Amino acid sequence: MASPRSGAERRARLKDAQLYLVCPPSAEPADRGGRELSELVRAAIAGGVDVVQLREKHLADDALTERGRELAALCRQSGALFILNDRPDLAVAAGADGAHVGQDDMPVADARALVGAEMLIGLSTHSEAQIDAACENAHAGSGADYIAVGPVHETPTKPGRPAVGVGLVGYAAARARELPFFAIGGLDSDNLGAVTAAGARRVVVLRAIADAADPERAARELRSQLGTAEER
Repeated sequence: MASPRSGAERRARLKDAQLYLVCPPSAEPADRGGRELSELVRAAIAGGVDVVQLREKHLADDALTERGRELAALCRQSGALFILNDRPDLAVAAGADGAHVGQDDMPVADARALVGAEMLIGLSTHSEAQIDAACENAHAGSGADYIAVGPVHETPTKPGRPAVGVGLVGYAAARARELPFFAIGGLDSDNLGAVTAAGARRVVVLRAIADAADPERAARELRSQLGTAEER
């Protein structure tokens, strides 16, 4: 088994990351053909995914930890970062590179106390004020390592959460110059241009890769679009 990464390596990889995959819940097949999750993740990383997140709301702690360990090992072998959603308390046991929390979840300071200084912490943001607070805390050395900004479009993975549109992405691009941010929410190859035009150079997707007939190709196409945007 590969050794855990250092905090410096994790943050260096995060800085260079562009494409972030949130895995589909285990209650749903990875695609309509019932593709195994490990197969999906392996293909996505081969296509250019840099960060993989496991987001499971209904698994028991033991099952979540075990699934996390499996994906953490796969990501280490394949060169991607692995993030566990919502459960900083299990992220260390799972061998994750970091944990992601929402505005209504555990505060970043509490998550940091659980995972330590070497692991990454991501934070969801949905407003200018939340972006400002994340940036200020990051400058003070007490905040998240990255933020997700959205949802840009309404998405079934976040029922009841109103879309923020590309305007908030533009705000994050102007404000979060030193804090990596990922645009998130209903993004795919057809609408990616709007968020890159607003200043996003990193995005989070789920269905755009998980529901694709060829996840590796879908990831490669998204990564190509992001690369083109970066060159502007």
